[in-house]
Amino acid sequence: MQGRLRIAIVGYGVAGQAAGLFLSAAGHELTIFEQADTPGPVGAGFLLQPTGLSVLAQLGLHEQALARGQRIERLFGCNVAGRSVMDMRYADHAPGCFGLGMARGGLFTLLHRAYDGHGAIRTGTRIERVSADGKYLSDAAGGEHGPFDLIVASDGAHSILRRQPGVTEREVLYPWGAMWCLLPAGAWPHAHVLHQRYAGTREMIGLLPVGRRDDSNDRWLTFYYSLPGEQVDAFNDAALTRLRERVATIWPDALPLLADIRSAVQLHRARYRDVVLRRPVHGNVVFIGDAAHAMSPQLGQGVNMALLDAQALADALAAHDTLTAALDAYSRERRRHVRIYQRLSRWLTPLFQSDRSSLAWMRDRCFGPLGRMPVARGQMLRILTGTKRTWW
Repeated sequence: MQGRLRIAIVGYGVAGQAAGLFLSAAGHELTIFEQADTPGPVGAGFLLQPTGLSVLAQLGLHEQALARGQRIERLFGCNVAGRSVMDMRYADHAPGCFGLGMARGGLFTLLHRAYDGHGAIRTGTRIERVSADGKYLSDAAGGEHGPFDLIVASDGAHSILRRQPGVTEREVLYPWGAMWCLLPAGAWPHAHVLHQRYAGTREMIGLLPVGRRDDSNDRWLTFYYSLPGEQVDAFNDAALTRLRERVATIWPDALPLLADIRSAVQLHRARYRDVVLRRPVHGNVVFIGDAAHAMSPQLGQGVNMALLDAQALADALAAHDTLTAALDAYSRERRRHVRIYQRLSRWLTPLFQSDRSSLAWMRDRCFGPLGRMPVARGQMLRILTGTKRTWW
């Protein structure tokens, strides 16, 4: 890109943070808007795939991420009867391949400390509108900001800027969600495994080792338990008692980890959206991260997609002489990869979170054998690692 652009970034989650690092390194003038008074992490722990790790390597943060997170070698899931439903090892995809479990706060702090333009972050500013010419932003208090050459909308799965006419093709709130929390790993013996336990399609328990928190050198796990959305919204102490009873039935070995969880307020709610945009570019506004393609977390790709978006946007701006050409190139670069994972997520989620009990029967009997067939196993490993970019 010839010249220094004036760029606004709306939202300071993973996508906004990574975009800020890439674009500031390229010499652009940034203003970052964050609606929270104090920027901080939001959401459960996550699994960085080789794709996301490659972006952190480009930012010079790979080794720091490894020191904070927990190396994951295997994804294992079984039903209540102990039947293996899913058993995938990263090393079967490529020698030395692995995932990295991280607490949300760990990645937030890593990206935040790497950014030296903290004076450009305007906190407590809720951006609600983009002007018709795409140059100005309006906030909830009536303030106007701009002009900007480019606006990067990274305001998350519940994006306000996505509500502009003509932007969204599909936006559906998933009928299922999850309760989650961080738990001390203690003597948990599966330090390198993402474990899941399924009871039909209505209940799923997961334990993901996520390494260290900012405030502790101890090792931690992200615990999550799927529930219908209305039960997530209404979760209370009585629901916590039922949750503990179900964990005792579905996964007795995991119950001791919940010993210090005595109140419903110690667990956090998560709801998910399925979002498809007509195009990630709308005039001078480009949507990245969950604002562009929120999806079910079943495939564990959200953070990785956000990092890839930020990298692709910076690369496109660096490689083209005009903003229009750069944004067109960005849209082309990310289209196929994003659409593949959106569709896979939409198709696979009902197998793990739905009222369709017959799907659990099919899943439990088919996934294991499929995972042992060379061709199918290769495809499943590509999906897991985030490296599937074509259908065939």
